[in-house]
Amino acid sequence: MSTADAARRDWQARIHDASGEVSSAAEVALAAPAGLRAVPGGGCVTLTWDPVPGAVGYLVHRDGSPITQRDVDVPAVPSCRYVDTAAGGSYAVAAIAAMDVVGPLSDAVTASPSDAAGAVSVRVSAAEEAGPVHRPWSYMIGSEHLSYLLSQDQTGGRPIGAELTEALRIMRDEFGVQTVRAHGILCDDLGVYREVEGKAVYDFGKVDQVYDTIMSLGLRPIVELGFMPRDLAADPARTVFGYEAIISPPKDFEAWSDLVRALVEHLVDRYGIQELIDHWAFEVWNEANLAVFWSGTPADYFLLYDVTSAAVKNVHPRLRVGGPASAANGWMEELLAHISESGAELDFVSTHTYGNAPLDWRPTLERYGLPGTPIWWTEWGPTPTHFHGIGDGVFGATFLLHGMRSAAGRVEALSHWVASDHFEELGRPPRLFHGGFGLLTVGNLRKPRFHALTLANRLGPTELATDLTGDVAGVEAWSTRHPDGRLGILLWNGTLNQSQASGAAELNRRISLTVDGAYRVTHHRIDETHSNIKPIWDAMNNETEWPTEGQWASLHAANTLDELEPPRTLAPGEPLEFDLPMPAVSYLELTPLL
Repeated sequence: MSTADAARRDWQARIHDASGEVSSAAEVALAAPAGLRAVPGGGCVTLTWDPVPGAVGYLVHRDGSPITQRDVDVPAVPSCRYVDTAAGGSYAVAAIAAMDVVGPLSDAVTASPSDAAGAVSVRVSAAEEAGPVHRPWSYMIGSEHLSYLLSQDQTGGRPIGAELTEALRIMRDEFGVQTVRAHGILCDDLGVYREVEGKAVYDFGKVDQVYDTIMSLGLRPIVELGFMPRDLAADPARTVFGYEAIISPPKDFEAWSDLVRALVEHLVDRYGIQELIDHWAFEVWNEANLAVFWSGTPADYFLLYDVTSAAVKNVHPRLRVGGPASAANGWMEELLAHISESGAELDFVSTHTYGNAPLDWRPTLERYGLPGTPIWWTEWGPTPTHFHGIGDGVFGATFLLHGMRSAAGRVEALSHWVASDHFEELGRPPRLFHGGFGLLTVGNLRKPRFHALTLANRLGPTELATDLTGDVAGVEAWSTRHPDGRLGILLWNGTLNQSQASGAAELNRRISLTVDGAYRVTHHRIDETHSNIKPIWDAMNNETEWPTEGQWASLHAANTLDELEPPRTLAPGEPLEFDLPMPAVSYLELTPLL
C-alpha cells in the first residue's frame, strides 16, 4: 500500500473522531424561534423566522429531524432564512448558542413545493445606498503546506512549485488577497528543529526560502504553528496526511515555547517588528478538536494555546495570536471560557466549516466581553472531502457567492480552502478534474468558483438597496455602485442541496431586473456552457488523465469569463429579462448613458 493510500484510509477512519470530550462552557438560555413561516415555491419551500438573542445559528428540522447532508460538517445556518428543495413536510427550527447548546424547537408549520414556474423581480435603486461593500475573501487564502513551493517535482507534467507560486500570485493580483495560511511550517521537511546531544538546534533557512517567496508575491503569512517536529514530539509515530505530519503534543512544553519564541524572534530579525505587527499573525495548531489532527487531550491543547500565546507575546505584546483553528466550529466557546480563566491573550478567533455559510459567533464574543474581536474562518469551502467533485462545476460558484454574501460585514476573513489543486494531503492529483479543493486546477485553469470570485471582486465599493420579490427561492443579489456611476449587479441561483448540484429544472427562475435610468449593459454568465472549463475538457478527453501539450494550449484559450449575450442598451424603466438556471451566476455591469 502506498503512503498516500495509507494516509487516505487513516483519514477516512478517524476524520469524525473527536480528540476528547469537552464540557459545555456555559449554559445559555435560548428561546424557541417565533414567527416561523413556510412559503411554497417552484420546487422548494422557503422558511423564515424571527431572530433569537444569543443565537450563533439555527438548526432547521424537517419531519422531526435536523436537515443534514453527507458532506456538510455543520448543518446549522447563520440567518433566519432557509430554502428547502426537498419534497416538503413539517418544519420546525431551533436556535443554537454553541455546537452542543441547542434551544427548544419552534412551533411546527407544514408546506410542500408548488409546481408553478418561478419568476423573480429584482429592483435596484441606484440612489439608495446601503453602506460599504465588505469583501471577506480579500484578507486570506488557503494553501497546501508551503514547503510545496520549493518542490521541483511535477504533477500531470506541470511543475509543482512554480505553478503553486503562480497560483498564489494570481490570488494577490486578481482578488487583492493579503495573506496566505497553510499547514506544516514546523514539519521536518523544513528542518526547523532537531536535538543534538539533548540540546535544541534551530535552522530556519528553508522557512526563510518559503516566506521570502510569499513576501515577493506581495502576500504575508498567517503562521499556523504546527505540526510537531519529530525530535520534540511526545509520540512521533502519530501522524496525518501522506507527508506524515506529526500530530503529537510536545514532550516538553517549555522546549515548545522556546521553539516558538525562537521562530518569532528570527522572523522579527529578518522582516522587522513593525512588518510583523502590521501584517502577520500566529494561529495555534490546526483542528485539534479532531483526533486525526491531535493525539493529545483537550487539556493538552488548551495548555499548548497558553504556552504558545505567551511565547509570541514575549517577543512583542502587539504581535497577534489566536485560535482554536478548529474543525466544524468546535471549541470556540470552550477556548473563550478557558482563556477567561488562564489569562492567555487572544487577538482573533478562528474556526473552519464546509458545505454551508459560516455561523455568527459575535453573540458569543459579546458574552465573554470580547466584542469586536476579529473572526477568521481560516478554512472554508463547498466540501471537506478530498477528491469530491462537487466544487469543480457551477454549483461551487453559487456556493462561494452564497457564503461570501452571508459573511460580508460580520467576519473579517472567509478564507477559501485552497488556491490551487497542487495539493498532496492524501495523495497528489490523479487527473485534471478530480474534485480538488483549488480555485485553480493543476495547470492553473480557472474553475467556475474562480470566475465567481472574479465577478464578486468587480463589485463597486458602495452597496445599493435591492428588492427581490416573487418566487425568489435560491436567487440572491448583490448590487453596487462604482465612483464613476457604473453599477455592478451580481445575481446567482443556487442551493445547499448537493444532490441537485448538476441542476434542477424546477428551481430555474425567470429574472426581471429594473434599474432607474438608461444604461449600456454587459452581461457575464457562469453556467453549464459559459465560463465552465470542465465540459470542454470532457469533450476533448479520450479517457486520459492529463491533457497533452496541445490540449493544454486549447484549454487555456477556452478558459474565459464569458458573456451571455452582446452588450445592449437599456432604456429608462425598461426591464431586463433573462433566464437564470440553477445553478448559474450572472454579473451585469451597467454604464450610465448620459
